[in-house]
Amino acid sequence: MAGVAIGLRGAVTFIASKLIWSVLAPGNLLLLLLIFATLRLVLSKGARGRGVLAVVTLAFFAFAVLPLGAWLAAPLENRFPLLRDPPAHIDGIILLGGAVDAELSHERGQVQLDEAAERVTETAALARRYPEARIVVSGGENRLLPRGLAEAEATRRLLLELGVAADRITTEDASRNTWENALFSYRTVRPRAGEKWLLVTSAMHMPRAMGCFRRAGWPPLEAYPVDYRSPPRVPLGLGFEFPAGLDLANQAAKEWLGLVAYRLLGRTDALFPSPSAGGGGADQIVSGSG
Repeated sequence: MAGVAIGLRGAVTFIASKLIWSVLAPGNLLLLLLIFATLRLVLSKGARGRGVLAVVTLAFFAFAVLPLGAWLAAPLENRFPLLRDPPAHIDGIILLGGAVDAELSHERGQVQLDEAAERVTETAALARRYPEARIVVSGGENRLLPRGLAEAEATRRLLLELGVAADRITTEDASRNTWENALFSYRTVRPRAGEKWLLVTSAMHMPRAMGCFRRAGWPPLEAYPVDYRSPPRVPLGLGFEFPAGLDLANQAAKEWLGLVAYRLLGRTDALFPSPSAGGGGADQIVSGSG
């Protein structure tokens, strides 16, 4: 019964997070406010709604001309530095999902990468550098209405095409979010104390991912951030890149909100995990989906 309750709680949390984020994503929120302001203008015959409309217009303009997305993304991406001197030996590499469009790959019959492709290409390069290391691909299906198309299997197929031997790859295809990535891959691998593992994910996502893996009980991991979206020092100049700026702001806002939510749920070891924190610990959680 405890396992059922834990699984149900995880499902409810997953659904709630999807619904809440669909409203709070900066682009969606501004659009909803724009619709609200327009309706008030129409229904009140221009007497109301102008203030909200002005605020929304200014917000859209700010996303277009200011590097707001980069300002939000840079602290996340700079939190765990690039691993310029990897260790001489590692036991395994954990590749987090998020680089493959499993549904489109299934429909097209060819693995389709998204803008986080470096997660896969860098893992393939690391696999060549460490020929004895295990490769764990973690990623299920994070849709509210699943279709049985787990990302891990499509990613595994691409790694095979890139020359990684099949017997080195282990897939974890049940996880729907970062917390379940950490928890379920721990159950799959059962890492031993003293083993050295690299965690590969996007630099912006790395703080939340490291916090989750530490909380789930993994031994100390080396962060291997990839897929950078902002320069180390964000420029202060003006531009006019509304689609790109809003997209980056959406991604960064998701990580900041995720860090707060995961800390409140007890899924990370710190509000803003840092490289100096250790892994594992007496409070590790390995029995439920949270």
